[in-house]
Amino acid sequence: MTSLQIIIYALVQGITELFPVSSVGHGVILPYLAGWTNISGNPQFLPLLVMLHLGTALALLVFFWRDWVDLISSLWMRKPRQRRLLGLIVVATIPAAIIGKVFNHTFTHLFPSAFSASVFLVVNGLVLFAADYLRRRARDRTINEVGYGQSFLIGVAQVLALIPGFSRSGVTITAGLGLGLSYEESARFSFLLATPIILGAGVLEVPKMLKSHATHMIHLGLIGGLCAGVVALISTAFLMRYFQNHEVRALRPFGIYCIVVGVVVAVMSLAHVHF
Repeated sequence: MTSLQIIIYALVQGITELFPVSSVGHGVILPYLAGWTNISGNPQFLPLLVMLHLGTALALLVFFWRDWVDLISSLWMRKPRQRRLLGLIVVATIPAAIIGKVFNHTFTHLFPSAFSASVFLVVNGLVLFAADYLRRRARDRTINEVGYGQSFLIGVAQVLALIPGFSRSGVTITAGLGLGLSYEESARFSFLLATPIILGAGVLEVPKMLKSHATHMIHLGLIGGLCAGVVALISTAFLMRYFQNHEVRALRPFGIYCIVVGVVVAVMSLAHVHF
């Protein structure tokens, strides 16, 4: 793998991990569109992904550091609202943590191609359109009005992100909108929920990275992780401001993007197979 490939991958990761357009789907589609045949099956790819995800998780921690200080300190201080929010995050993390641990490689192997990723990217776009519809129909509520059972359902929705093409932030924001949260509240809960999931997945992969004897990739991975983290920080700031200022059809532009890219890549894949 070249330094340019790593930087490009880091930039794409930093954007698509937070934007509701599926980072995993783009991770499958990008090598196909760029013709990077040296990436597929490359054992050096694992440590790179580990560092990119850790960079993204650290960016989320930096952006929401005040929230996390309040959440953690609520364990021994009298902060009932923050303690309840922490409980909601823990409950919503359970489905993805369990199912992701058991079936992550199963989903990846079931849908490994650019074509399958493009199809699910189109489905993801349709989900985002449905989310805007749910927002118009749902009553307004705050995150503190969400029950633990409903929080668990948001976590179940997050499991769809194991399929390349489905966006973690997209499905969790959609679930939040369906419960009556605003775009801003849904996005905030989605990003807080993503932090332990992404960070935990990255940390769990570190021993595998060391066992793969690809430690020579660590310095390049650090560069990629730094790039991904900086872009993720900018992406988070942009999205939070965007959702704060848009209360009507906020997800439509992302839905259009997913459908257009998905259709184009699917057609290209079918044409390639045909010829």
